[in-house]
Amino acid sequence: MSRQCAQCDEYKFRHGFTSNQWKKGDGSSRCMNCVNGVFGCNECGRSFSDRNALRMHMQVHRAKNVACPVCGDRRFGSGANAVMHLESGYCSGCTGAENARQQIYKFASQQSAMRPFMSHVPQLTYGGYDSGSVPD
Repeated sequence: MSRQCAQCDEYKFRHGFTSNQWKKGDGSSRCMNCVNGVFGCNECGRSFSDRNALRMHMQVHRAKNVACPVCGDRRFGSGANAVMHLESGYCSGCTGAENARQQIYKFASQQSAMRPFMSHVPQLTYGGYDSGSVPD
Protein backbone atom coordinates (compact mmCIF):
# COMPACT_ATOMS: atom_id res chain seq x y z
CA MET A 1 0.00 0.00 0.00
CA SER A 2 1.37 3.42 -0.93
CA ARG A 3 0.42 6.99 -0.30
CA GLN A 4 1.32 10.37 -1.75
CA CYS A 5 3.31 12.74 0.45
CA ALA A 6 1.43 15.99 1.02
CA GLN A 7 4.64 18.04 0.76
CA CYS A 8 6.80 16.54 -2.02
CA ASP A 9 3.99 14.71 -3.93
CA GLU A 10 6.05 11.50 -4.18
CA TYR A 11 4.34 8.15 -3.75
CA LYS A 12 5.92 6.10 -0.99
CA PHE A 13 5.15 2.82 0.72
CA ARG A 14 4.15 2.54 4.36
CA HIS A 15 7.78 2.31 5.55
CA GLY A 16 8.44 5.75 4.00
CA PHE A 17 6.20 7.41 6.62
CA THR A 18 6.42 7.59 10.39
CA SER A 19 3.52 5.92 12.18
CA ASN A 20 2.27 9.32 13.34
CA GLN A 21 2.26 10.71 9.78
CA TRP A 22 0.64 7.56 8.39
CA LYS A 23 -2.24 7.93 10.88
CA LYS A 24 -3.01 11.41 9.54
CA GLY A 25 -4.44 9.80 6.43
CA ASP A 26 -4.28 10.37 2.72
CA GLY A 27 -3.66 13.96 1.64
CA SER A 28 -2.10 15.19 4.90
CA SER A 29 0.72 12.67 5.54
CA ARG A 30 4.31 13.81 5.02
CA CYS A 31 7.05 11.29 4.21
CA MET A 32 10.10 10.81 6.45
CA ASN A 33 12.31 12.79 4.08
CA CYS A 34 10.05 15.83 4.31
CA VAL A 35 9.56 15.52 8.07
CA ASN A 36 13.29 15.07 8.74
CA GLY A 37 14.30 17.74 6.25
CA VAL A 38 16.15 15.63 3.70
CA PHE A 39 16.36 17.39 0.34
CA GLY A 40 17.52 15.41 -2.66
CA CYS A 41 19.06 16.56 -5.93
CA ASN A 42 17.01 15.38 -8.91
CA GLU A 43 20.09 15.55 -11.16
CA CYS A 44 22.60 13.39 -9.27
CA GLY A 45 20.73 11.99 -6.26
CA ARG A 46 22.83 13.64 -3.52
CA SER A 47 20.97 14.45 -0.29
CA PHE A 48 21.18 17.61 1.78
CA SER A 49 19.90 18.51 5.23
CA ASP A 50 18.37 21.85 4.24
CA ARG A 51 16.88 23.52 1.19
CA ASN A 52 19.60 26.18 1.00
CA ALA A 53 22.37 23.57 0.79
CA LEU A 54 20.49 21.92 -2.09
CA ARG A 55 20.05 25.30 -3.80
CA MET A 56 23.78 25.99 -3.53
CA HIS A 57 24.58 22.50 -4.85
CA MET A 58 22.31 23.02 -7.88
CA GLN A 59 24.81 25.61 -9.16
CA VAL A 60 27.04 22.66 -10.04
CA HIS A 61 24.45 21.53 -12.60
CA ARG A 62 23.86 25.02 -14.07
CA ALA A 63 24.80 25.44 -17.73
CA LYS A 64 28.29 26.81 -18.30
CA ASN A 65 27.56 29.11 -21.22
CA VAL A 66 29.08 32.47 -20.20
CA ALA A 67 32.16 33.45 -22.22
CA CYS A 68 35.27 35.26 -21.07
CA PRO A 69 35.11 38.76 -22.62
CA VAL A 70 38.82 38.65 -23.50
CA CYS A 71 39.75 35.14 -24.66
CA GLY A 72 36.21 34.00 -25.56
CA ASP A 73 36.47 30.76 -23.58
CA ARG A 74 32.84 29.69 -22.98
CA ARG A 75 32.99 27.65 -19.76
CA PHE A 76 31.63 29.80 -16.96
CA GLY A 77 28.34 29.59 -15.07
CA SER A 78 28.15 33.34 -14.40
CA GLY A 79 29.73 36.64 -15.31
CA ALA A 80 31.33 36.75 -11.86
CA ASN A 81 33.12 33.47 -12.59
CA ALA A 82 34.41 34.87 -15.90
CA VAL A 83 35.76 37.95 -14.08
CA MET A 84 37.46 35.71 -11.50
CA HIS A 85 39.05 33.84 -14.43
CA LEU A 86 40.44 37.13 -15.73
CA GLU A 87 41.66 38.35 -12.36
CA SER A 88 43.34 35.05 -11.54
CA GLY A 89 45.80 35.54 -14.38
CA TYR A 90 44.92 32.21 -16.05
CA CYS A 91 43.27 33.91 -19.03
CA SER A 92 45.43 33.49 -22.12
CA GLY A 93 44.26 36.88 -23.40
CA CYS A 94 45.51 38.89 -20.45
CA THR A 95 48.23 38.03 -18.01
CA GLY A 96 48.36 39.46 -14.51
CA ALA A 97 45.70 41.01 -12.29
CA GLU A 98 46.41 44.63 -13.32
CA ASN A 99 46.11 43.85 -17.03
CA ALA A 100 42.96 41.83 -16.30
CA ARG A 101 41.45 44.81 -14.49
CA GLN A 102 42.13 47.01 -17.50
CA GLN A 103 40.60 44.41 -19.84
CA ILE A 104 37.47 44.17 -17.67
CA TYR A 105 37.09 47.96 -17.61
CA LYS A 106 37.61 48.14 -21.38
CA PHE A 107 35.02 45.42 -21.98
CA ALA A 108 32.49 46.95 -19.58
CA SER A 109 32.84 50.43 -21.08
CA GLN A 110 32.06 49.01 -24.54
CA GLN A 111 28.74 47.54 -23.39
CA SER A 112 25.87 49.93 -24.11
CA ALA A 113 23.91 48.80 -21.04
CA MET A 114 26.85 49.67 -18.78
CA ARG A 115 27.74 53.07 -20.25
CA PRO A 116 25.46 55.11 -17.95
CA PHE A 117 27.15 53.57 -14.93
CA MET A 118 30.68 53.88 -16.31
CA SER A 119 30.49 57.64 -16.91
CA HIS A 120 30.08 58.38 -13.19
CA VAL A 121 32.90 56.17 -11.94
CA PRO A 122 35.37 58.35 -10.04
CA GLN A 123 39.10 58.03 -10.58
CA LEU A 124 40.74 56.89 -7.37
CA THR A 125 44.17 58.19 -6.54
CA TYR A 126 46.62 56.97 -3.96
CA GLY A 127 48.29 59.83 -2.11
CA GLY A 128 47.79 62.21 -5.02
CA TYR A 129 49.22 59.73 -7.52
CA ASP A 130 46.93 58.92 -10.45
CA SER A 131 47.52 55.23 -11.22
CA GLY A 132 46.17 55.37 -14.77
CA SER A 133 42.93 55.39 -16.68
CA VAL A 134 41.26 52.46 -14.93
CA PRO A 135 39.37 53.33 -11.74
CA ASP A 136 39.45 50.98 -8.75
